[in-house]
Amino acid sequence: MISIKNCFAVNRTARLGGVSATAIMFAGALASLPASAQQPEPWQMNFQDAHSSLMEQMVSFHDFLLYLIIAITLFVLGLMLYTIIRFSEKRNPTPSKTTHNTLIEVMWSVIPIFLLVVIGLFSLPLLFDSDDTVDADLTVKVIGRQWYWSYEYPDHGDFTFDAFLIPDDEIKPGQLRLLSTDENLVLPIGKKIRVLVTSSDVLHAFAMPALGSKIDAVPGRTNELWFDIDEVGMYYGQCSELCGSGHAFMPIAIQAVTQAEFDAWVVQARERFAEAEDELSPRPVRIVRNDAAVEAPVVVPGATLPGAAER
Repeated sequence: MISIKNCFAVNRTARLGGVSATAIMFAGALASLPASAQQPEPWQMNFQDAHSSLMEQMVSFHDFLLYLIIAITLFVLGLMLYTIIRFSEKRNPTPSKTTHNTLIEVMWSVIPIFLLVVIGLFSLPLLFDSDDTVDADLTVKVIGRQWYWSYEYPDHGDFTFDAFLIPDDEIKPGQLRLLSTDENLVLPIGKKIRVLVTSSDVLHAFAMPALGSKIDAVPGRTNELWFDIDEVGMYYGQCSELCGSGHAFMPIAIQAVTQAEFDAWVVQARERFAEAEDELSPRPVRIVRNDAAVEAPVVVPGATLPGAAER
């Protein structure tokens, strides 16, 4: 993991070397915001607290289904106990030879259908709402790579940056092992945020439990989702698709701020992550199928092959 990060350190250091004192002060102000952090907890039995309208609907739907399942389970258990006791050999030395009962057969067909209709009435609106990405206030693009994330802001100057896991020996007070990253995905609260998700190499998955968001990052395909954030704070997620040996080291850290703070951050981020034509950060290469007579090249992270590299 550290070696992958080091592959990108030279150009990043060159870019960050020119960061103004204002940018550093602003980054420190964001880091010191008195806000909650949504993260997994030891022995956690339930969901993380919901901090988006979608996640609130999902939790409500989950709770409804849980109560329904408990009721069905108790009902079936009661029927089984009644049958075991009422129709035991001791109570019924001569068993009944009844083979059909029209009322019971109608009930065990109609009742499950009714329950499925009720579940559909609750689930379909949530399904449609989760797929409604129109009229978004902000669009960001997330690119999964082995094994880190890249973020782009096409609505705010189209700047991009990479976010790497902070190694254990570099973790500072307040940062979380396997969850904190050297750069956060900064987003405003109270806005409908459209997220475009893709991958540059293998299958990944963008997952943010507290916001009710999870979608696959597929090479050559752009998926989309949306969420809003109701509270300032840090929100943590991870890659949720097996993507190789570094799968466990691809955290996602979202830093939710107010709109005014987000606007100020964008101004500084445009300067921090600006890239000159001759200072482009290296990106993983994409290997296309070669002719049968040509041996496939060996790919080194951060290397650039003529005609085979793309951003």
